[in-house]
Amino acid sequence: MIGGLLLLGSCEVEYHPYDTRIDGETGIHAKQITRIEQACAGRTALRFAVISDTQRWYDETNAVVDALNRRDDIDFVIHTGDIADFGLRTEFERQRDILNRLKVPYLVLIGNHDCLATGEDIYREMFGEFDFSFSAGDTHFVCLNTNSLEFDHSVSVPNLMFIEKELRNYPSTCRKSFVLMHASPKSEQFDKGLVNSFHRHVKAFPGLQCCIHGHGHSYAISDLFEDGILYIMCPQIERRAYLLFTVNDQGYEHEQVFF
Repeated sequence: MIGGLLLLGSCEVEYHPYDTRIDGETGIHAKQITRIEQACAGRTALRFAVISDTQRWYDETNAVVDALNRRDDIDFVIHTGDIADFGLRTEFERQRDILNRLKVPYLVLIGNHDCLATGEDIYREMFGEFDFSFSAGDTHFVCLNTNSLEFDHSVSVPNLMFIEKELRNYPSTCRKSFVLMHASPKSEQFDKGLVNSFHRHVKAFPGLQCCIHGHGHSYAISDLFEDGILYIMCPQIERRAYLLFTVNDQGYEHEQVFF
C-alpha cells in the first residue's frame, strides 16, 4: 500500500490537450481596451501596429515583440487572428505569454484556426467576445469574427446585428473608423450569401479609413468591391513583417515593416 501511494504521488497529471482550464491570465480584452481608451483619450493622432497568423511561429512572435518593444512611438498592437494552429489550450497560453511581454496594450481577433477543437471556448475566456469594439481618441475600431465556415451557419457570422448596433451607437466623439477581421469577404471562409450585405454595412461607418485583415498570409492591398474602400492584408508572422498605421487629422498612412 505504501509503495502504491509513493508511486501515485510521483506521477504528474497531464491535462488533455482539449482541456479548457486555462492557466494564467484571462479576460484580457477588457483590461487592454481600458488601457487603450485611457491612454488615447482626447487625441486626434495615434499609431498602431498590426500582426497576424502567428500560429506555430513562436520564435518569430518573440522576435516581433522584441522589435515592437524597441519602438517608443506605438500606442497599441492588434493581432488579426490565428494565434493558434489547432485550437489547443497550450497554443493559446504560449502565444499569450509571448504577447504579454509587449510594453503597449494588445488585442487579438479570432481566426479560423482559433475556432478548432475547443478553441472558441478558450478564446472567449482568455480574451473575450468574438465581436468587439473600442475607441482610441477620435478613432473607432470595430473588430469582427468573419470565420463563417467554422460555424457551419449555426449562427450569423459575420454578425450583422452587432454591426448594426455599432452603427446606431457610434461614439459622438469619433470621426474616423477602422474595421478589422481575420478573413476578408472574398475568402473561402466567408459566407458568400452575406458578402454584399456585410460590405454595405461596413462602409456605412463614419470616416471609414480602410478594412484590415489577415488569413491570406501575404501583404496585399485590394479594392475588393471597386468602390474605393481598401482591404489591407497583414502578412503572416513567418514573413517577419508587421504593418504600421499612422492616423491623424489628414487620414492615415501605413507601411510594411520588416524585423
